[in-house]
Amino acid sequence: MISGCILREENMKKSEKQKGKEKVTARRQQYKIAGIVVAIILVVAIIAVFVWANPFVAKKGDTVSVYFTGSLENGTVFYSNMNGTPLEFILGSGQSLADFDSAVTGMWVNQEKTVNITADRAYGAYNPDLIMVLNRSVFPTNVSLVRGAMYSITRTSDNANGYVRLVNYTDTTVTVDGNHELAGQNLTFTIKLASIDRA
Repeated sequence: MISGCILREENMKKSEKQKGKEKVTARRQQYKIAGIVVAIILVVAIIAVFVWANPFVAKKGDTVSVYFTGSLENGTVFYSNMNGTPLEFILGSGQSLADFDSAVTGMWVNQEKTVNITADRAYGAYNPDLIMVLNRSVFPTNVSLVRGAMYSITRTSDNANGYVRLVNYTDTTVTVDGNHELAGQNLTFTIKLASIDRA
């Protein structure tokens, strides 16, 4: 009888020991999982801070200067300052095409990137209604007229200034085109970030 009690007590002790070991193992497993979760959260937070506040990439509000070459779909280069003075502008200020601005955002100094911008996202579709025949008097008599040249003219109705390209002229009339010279064109820009000046 006594030996039976002793065996039960030993079995109970073994069972309690086993339960204790299982609790310790479960606790260790919970600590491991919690440690992994904390590590993942820290890594995500560090990446987010680096992406959001990275001092090495251009962000909205920064003044940047870029070298770039602009070309048409057929490869014709319409502008390049690669061997000249970089273009300076403030990111997000509307001083450049929105897609050009977006391409520069996130770049680091000396990085190069090529971006394609469709006509509707660049200077819009070509509008034939913007070809106008005007009285020759819109240009002062001392201004030399050159076909294909750009001129600034002022509307008499509201004194607004606009740029037009001279298509043709006679002694009494001038034919001008109010479309941007790149209207209707899909554009490609190769951009190199020259500098970033923090806002």
